Amino acid sequence: MVNEPNVNETGVTEARVIDRFLDDPNQESFAALFKIFAPQLVSFFRSRSRQLALAEDLAQEVMLTVYRKAGQIRDRASFRAWLFSVARNALRRHYDRLAREVETMNLADVESRLATATDEPAATRAFEFRDWMAFLDTRERELMMLRFVERWEYHEIAAVQGAPIGTVQWRIFNSKKKLARHLKPRHVTRQAA
Repeated sequence: MVNEPNVNETGVTEARVIDRFLDDPNQESFAALFKIFAPQLVSFFRSRSRQLALAEDLAQEVMLTVYRKAGQIRDRASFRAWLFSVARNALRRHYDRLAREVETMNLADVESRLATATDEPAATRAFEFRDWMAFLDTRERELMMLRFVERWEYHEIAAVQGAPIGTVQWRIFNSKKKLARHLKPRHVTRQAA
């Protein structure tokens, strides 16, 4: 029979390590704290994201926050609750960053990523370009033509249109985002002749 530490002993050990760290936050006391809580944090994040690398990164981020902000703790008994509150906030920030990421298309690389491209002679670049521009409204088409065909800089477009440079950048970004849905990588399967 293997003697496993009971929950009470583990709690006492955690409390001792927490107290030691909060009394004297140094490298040694933090290493002991890290050894106890990092695996728990990894499990916490894995249960929510299923990705080990992400879970380990977030656990390290949380432990860094704990190291830097441990002096703000007023009630030592609530350390564990505070730690997992920091963990939930780190996970929320991660998902917020993911939600803000928008797929865009680098139009310089578009030729190799065309969904409409075929080996047939009728599908010329000019023909495809006209089709792509049909997805955009008139103002968006004009911006895209100036930026990517005429190769104007953002400040030049802003001056001509009498708009702030940030507005021009935002409109071009949104146009690229709109086109990205239609210009996915092609997966061509060739039949044996």
